[in-house]
Amino acid sequence: MSSKYYLPEDKTPLPPVNAEVLTTCCDYCIVACGYKVYRWPVGTPDGGDQAHENALKVSFPSGPLQAWVAPTQHNVVMHDGRPHNVVIIPDKDAKAVNLAGDSSIRGGCLAEKVYNPDKPTKDRLMSPMIRINGTLQPVSWDMALDVATEVMKHVVNKHGVNAYGMKTYSYQYIENTYAIKKFALRHMKTPNFTYHDTPADVTSTPGFRDAGFDNFGPSYQDWSSAESLMICGTDPYETKTILFTQYIKPAIDAGQKTVWINVRETAGIAYAKSRGNALFLQIDPGTDVPVMGAIARVILENGWEDKAWIEKWVNNKWESDSGFGQGTRNTPWQWRTTWGKFQTKGFEDYKKWNLAQKEYDPKVAAQIANIDPADIYKAAEMLAKPKADGSRMKTSFAIEKGFYWSNNTGNTNVVSSLATICGAGGRPGQVVGRLGGHQRGGTGGGSYPRNKSAQKRPGRRRQALDCDRYFYSGHTRFAHVIGTTWIQSMCGSGGLNAKFEELVTNNPNQVRSFDKQEIIDTLKARADSGGTVVLNQEIYLRDPIGSRFADIVLPAATWGESDFIRANGERRLRLYSKFYDAPGDAKPDWWIMAELGKRMGFDGFDWKDANQVCEESSRYSRGNRKAYHMIKVAAHAEGKTLHEKLRELGTTGIQGPTFYNYKTGELLGTKRLHDTTVTEDQMVAEGRTTGANMVNKKGTHFNSQTGKVNIQKHPWDLFSDYWEWMKPKEDELWHTNGRINEVWQSGFDDVDRRAYIAQRWPENWTEIHPDDAAARGIESGDQLLLFSDRVPNFRQTIKGVHGADFNFAELLKNGWIELNKAAVTAVAIVTPHVKKGTMYSYFINTSQPSNALQGRVPDQISGNYNYKMGVARVKKIGESKYKSEFRSMSFAPRNIV
Repeated sequence: MSSKYYLPEDKTPLPPVNAEVLTTCCDYCIVACGYKVYRWPVGTPDGGDQAHENALKVSFPSGPLQAWVAPTQHNVVMHDGRPHNVVIIPDKDAKAVNLAGDSSIRGGCLAEKVYNPDKPTKDRLMSPMIRINGTLQPVSWDMALDVATEVMKHVVNKHGVNAYGMKTYSYQYIENTYAIKKFALRHMKTPNFTYHDTPADVTSTPGFRDAGFDNFGPSYQDWSSAESLMICGTDPYETKTILFTQYIKPAIDAGQKTVWINVRETAGIAYAKSRGNALFLQIDPGTDVPVMGAIARVILENGWEDKAWIEKWVNNKWESDSGFGQGTRNTPWQWRTTWGKFQTKGFEDYKKWNLAQKEYDPKVAAQIANIDPADIYKAAEMLAKPKADGSRMKTSFAIEKGFYWSNNTGNTNVVSSLATICGAGGRPGQVVGRLGGHQRGGTGGGSYPRNKSAQKRPGRRRQALDCDRYFYSGHTRFAHVIGTTWIQSMCGSGGLNAKFEELVTNNPNQVRSFDKQEIIDTLKARADSGGTVVLNQEIYLRDPIGSRFADIVLPAATWGESDFIRANGERRLRLYSKFYDAPGDAKPDWWIMAELGKRMGFDGFDWKDANQVCEESSRYSRGNRKAYHMIKVAAHAEGKTLHEKLRELGTTGIQGPTFYNYKTGELLGTKRLHDTTVTEDQMVAEGRTTGANMVNKKGTHFNSQTGKVNIQKHPWDLFSDYWEWMKPKEDELWHTNGRINEVWQSGFDDVDRRAYIAQRWPENWTEIHPDDAAARGIESGDQLLLFSDRVPNFRQTIKGVHGADFNFAELLKNGWIELNKAAVTAVAIVTPHVKKGTMYSYFINTSQPSNALQGRVPDQISGNYNYKMGVARVKKIGESKYKSEFRSMSFAPRNIV
């Protein structure tokens, strides 16, 4: 049987001189490179090869770094009901982000994601559907929306608002996320609500929040202007390519020192090492806290801390306590920062505590992490040792999911404290933040109703509801899923899938009639019998949420099919232009939510277009990192809409929070947050303090009650019992997962739609070290079975009472944790770049989800999963078809430079 193969096209049309030109941005990673869309009708003349004959103003063949068009950058779409050519290429005139007009492999293929009925996108959802007799049948929008809202009303009225649960994306466009949250949080007021990557609506980086750091405070230039840069849990070349190639790589070439913490040596790390100024700490999974705590100890013992910075910008105990109410209304960040387990009396108290912890002895930490103790001392020198003239190193700290999703609270606390010791805050080149995954399109449409949550921690503190656990316990009677592969993206995904089968498809109340009232009555009966009704908003029918479990499917319009806005990893806001008609009857999610809201009897959902949604949402952005309300103020002063004003700013956009100078009419952005070099006089002079402008303290200070940093403890014992229990036994290996350069998320519009990517990565795979492979008779290209009978699973939602309810060992002993079995298949890649004793798979291959092997036990402090913590046994079950042919997959190590 032959495998998929790719036959590349060898020509593409050039846009003519009179082609329409619109601006947009890449829809994939956090960097959000700027792009231009050239559009012209099919059947009209294409552009010629000479510069004066085409819209690119370049003669072909073009020279290095000049504009050109690859076949992957051209498609045919419908615009105003007529076929049009579109060419989507990086903006060579970009003044921000991708300054040279470069792109990643993902962005370079953007044109292939748009709908074309003659291409692999032909299976886009184009009509609302209801499952009848087990098959999804097309119905009208009115019928689908009526059924959905009648069942919703019944569930809420009979079973309570908590029985309505929403699982949605957080990363999409502002217009959509605002409408979704307005519906679920402001009107439904359900605590059974969370995002695509968390079991509960909680901060992804609790240590940053508690210290006072914004996740995305730095500008991209700050990463390049640091003299020493620590990167934890990611390789930006693999996952944020242009951030690496245009900002970090040039800095490395100019002498920037880099310290990396990861379990894999990938291309970015290997490149940095090849330049002779990098240190790679290849630790065992989950051991970041002792290693970074030990680095901090070496700095403290040598007196290398930034004393002047600490004196001015670190809270003492009374400052941490100031302004806090007492009792059950304390927010999570308030109780964490005032709980003795984390709170310090200031820097000297932190120093005393660190020096007293045995696990922060470099020798002990190195033994836990399975690294050379000498590297801990070397890392401390590279990060904090003063220069020969006594001046300090400009040091920055960057983290991402491989770091904060392996010990969520502990890791984010320890990097915050280490960064503070080194004087990293908001100064140019001295920053701390996330490098990011997806783009930032969230705007609050309502407050999370924590007081309604059925879950709490010891000490009467309400906790955001774990939606996975609540569903697993049978309490979610109506599951509203928007734009996410809920099951495969969560830990212990096999058990979650089985629970969906039990509550949805195996419930006896299944729709057998085309009559609308009978459908409504049947779905109500399912909810009343303890089952679950599923509503899914999507662009493709995804397995299993859409294809197997959804009772109602609503087709969504997406990138390029409506005007949208969102921000990138340095808070840069741009307009993503509509340039073609949405397929069939697909509608933007904001429109869908408006129709649901009106049928539910909610007010304020009568928007006419995306701009109206955006303008309404702007007031709710005030005070957050990408505040864009002043764009609306500036636009209205000029007689324009917010979308029109942002369109004028093109691919440059503007960095939030935004300000408006009423005297000059100038819109002002914010290069970085926590910028302690900016003075009040400077802000007044620039006109940032007048009129409707809102000055938030995190612009020039830190996000704590005093504006200073809370330096926090990072106790290893809150996690060490879980780590010790999870540690591989007998022939088990650590199993972790993450991204690779070529694939975006679940592959919904690249692996599944692009011939080259489908050929390159046809199945999930597992990297395994040569020594581990040899001991098991495994070679590259072998088909493997990864399996475990030790997948811990939180049985149900609990109300914590005793202090030990934070402790995994006690939860296990008391019966709150059960052990599940899981198995997935993968193709072996035997490679020395992965740590010995550790396997690494792609994180969200939907057909073979590696998260099935990861423990479904949230961090008991934050409520986030430790996605990167799993173990598995592995055995060869045969040879894959890719082992002996050269058309699909590659088994080359990823640390080739």
